[in-house]
Amino acid sequence: MTESSLLRELGQVSNAEVGEVFREFLRGSIVKMACEVMAAEVAELCGPKHAPSDCRTYRAGSAAGRILVEGERESVTRPRVRERQEAGGSREVELISYASANDPEQLEKAVIQALMSGVSTRQMSVVKPKSPGVSRSSVSRLWQEAGTRLIDELRSRDLSRHTWCILMLDGIRLSSDQTAVVALGIDSEGCKHVLDFALGSSENAVVSNELLARLARRGFTCSQRLLAVLDGSDVLRKAVKEHFPDSVIQRCLVHKERNIRGKLSKRHTGELARLFRRLRSVQGYTAAQEVVGELEAFLEPLNAEAFKSLHEAGEDLLALHRLEVPNTLHRSLLSTNAIENSFLNTRRRLGRVTRFRADTDQASRWLSYALLEAEKGFHRISGHKELPKLIAALAREHEATPTKPPSGPVPSPTAPATARAPSL
Repeated sequence: MTESSLLRELGQVSNAEVGEVFREFLRGSIVKMACEVMAAEVAELCGPKHAPSDCRTYRAGSAAGRILVEGERESVTRPRVRERQEAGGSREVELISYASANDPEQLEKAVIQALMSGVSTRQMSVVKPKSPGVSRSSVSRLWQEAGTRLIDELRSRDLSRHTWCILMLDGIRLSSDQTAVVALGIDSEGCKHVLDFALGSSENAVVSNELLARLARRGFTCSQRLLAVLDGSDVLRKAVKEHFPDSVIQRCLVHKERNIRGKLSKRHTGELARLFRRLRSVQGYTAAQEVVGELEAFLEPLNAEAFKSLHEAGEDLLALHRLEVPNTLHRSLLSTNAIENSFLNTRRRLGRVTRFRADTDQASRWLSYALLEAEKGFHRISGHKELPKLIAALAREHEATPTKPPSGPVPSPTAPATARAPSL
């Protein structure tokens, strides 16, 4: 199809058919280009056509062939070349251009992309009728091989190449009997990286320790104390403290607000949200203590369980405030939103999987794919330019204890002393 015939064709089809006409035109252009490249390779091997030379290789006619275009077969006429042997006779010479045009990775990429877009293994032959090897069993084997490579890609990264300062851990439930604990690291430049994951029946100590031990073997270390942002899981906190005894644990304020909100009536949730917004935005430990005092004064007469939940986090509630770092870091480091957002993208890709088989590596393959895809959309955290100040604060051997009492309401004597400056 020439350019002029293409324009004439476009004038005769509906808008819905224009896309297919363009794709057909592009496929034809690619086939033509592939034939020209093969002809150029033959000329390089055998010399100009109709000009005999003393080359050991010579033209041997042509044969019907096929190349892959967007994972689908297209028929071509491939030139043949043979090479004279010293012992007599000749052998077929494989053209590099023809082999490249039939690269199996091209087919694999197209099939995997269709599979990840929601096409089932049974429907692959319908969606890509011209593609080779798209039977249900072939696609399943192809996904197993590709998924295994994705697991290796994720777990073979050398973590010692980065300077780490922040770790986030959280669990994602895949099915009723499978849960994955995922680790996300933030380096000194503010870049987020999916580190690894471990599968188990629940978010338990065995799974958490397995994950952190594997991270340590791969080179995840900190020259200063580690800042770990957790959702409040006692199991995860204990595992982090076991592997990083001097780490600073920051409790996710979004989870804490959510837990307290569930214990209050709707008419009080607006004030609760306002106070937590203030807590996430104030600068410094003293100002944070004042907001906690206001929260105590607000919750104590309303609901005893909500008041108790506020103090359940203990010293972890204001760990980042105690470091006296700029509040531009609060948006990223006072919650586990960074890893929760990656889970949101992960669930979109795992949504079509209705059953994860625990007796295979199916869950690991799908989770590796989904996490690596989510990582492609990562940006540096908000306030990343202030990370040197955070690293300097984490490197201090001892934290100064504030001597000035908070100006807000005094916490109840029955509540844990979260307003004091605990040693980290």
